[in-house]
Amino acid sequence: MDSLGWTYLLQLSALCKVITEAGFEARLEGEDRQVASVNTLEDAKADQLSFLTNPKYAAALAGTDASAVLVHDDVSVPDGVSAVRCSDPYAGVTVAIVALHGYRRHPVWGISPQASIDPTAKIGAGANIAAGATVAANATVGQKATFYPGVYIGEGVTIGDECVLFPNVVIYDDCILGDRVTIHAGTVIGEDGLGYAPHGDTWIKIPQIGRAILGDDVEIGANCAIDRATLGQTEIGSGSKFGNGVIIGHGSKIGPNCLFVGQVGVAGSVTVGKHVTLAGQVGVAGHLSIGDHVRAAGRSGIANSIKEGADVFGSPAVDIALAKRMYMAVQKLPEWVKRIRALEREVKALHEQLGRSE
Repeated sequence: MDSLGWTYLLQLSALCKVITEAGFEARLEGEDRQVASVNTLEDAKADQLSFLTNPKYAAALAGTDASAVLVHDDVSVPDGVSAVRCSDPYAGVTVAIVALHGYRRHPVWGISPQASIDPTAKIGAGANIAAGATVAANATVGQKATFYPGVYIGEGVTIGDECVLFPNVVIYDDCILGDRVTIHAGTVIGEDGLGYAPHGDTWIKIPQIGRAILGDDVEIGANCAIDRATLGQTEIGSGSKFGNGVIIGHGSKIGPNCLFVGQVGVAGSVTVGKHVTLAGQVGVAGHLSIGDHVRAAGRSGIANSIKEGADVFGSPAVDIALAKRMYMAVQKLPEWVKRIRALEREVKALHEQLGRSE
């Protein structure tokens, strides 16, 4: 068994039952084999399960060495490969990965003698704190929390139950994490935001006396930065998930169950509703409001507030249907330039003819 929790062989018929019990229709077509793990179509070997959810990868299906594949009903499977027909292959393969691999298993340190824990800190039962981790004065750590080496918990911080902080995560003073929060390596929560008052040709630092609060079941990727508020608090709603390199400015409030892909940047004092999806490298200007269920395509620049339910794209971001028409028009500009020049030559020739006739 490895650190990612590899478990045991599973019969395909049993896997179909597990997927069905999770709420997705699944049936076996072909030999009832055993599978040990999940892999991509290109890399899968015998005794492994693979999957196809995007038709553009259908060519890889023909050459896979997987013993079985998880697919829609209408997908043709090569001879000799068993098919698990599923109503939602992407959800189905997620269930399969959990069934076969489980979740990451953490090393067990207990509370290492090499950890630096202030006597005034409160540590919950079952805490798992590695050597080199630091818990400062008056911090509170919940039950079954796991801190990897290099984690720093600042003064007065509150950490909920079953939180996992990977190496070199830093939580600044007075910040709050809910239960079951996961933060990946190198992320900083509650550092000072970019708060400076102009004074002639210089800048005067504004003390950042607020804090940052993360709700329950939040997961933050590696090398992210979530500023503390100048006043009040920066908030990340329960269930929200961030990719790597995400930056949240001071005083912004992110709603529950949002999904921010890698390198998203949100400036200060932004309000984001629930279940908002920002794709990679989306940038959001400060002091805006983004409504519930908004989706922004990759590299969009949001310069104005967005109403609930909108799908946007471009920089500045506009309705995605309009953005597509705009980009199609841009692609035709070279052709239009040629046509305009040809028309200009025709007009000039006509003027010359008219001048001669007069």
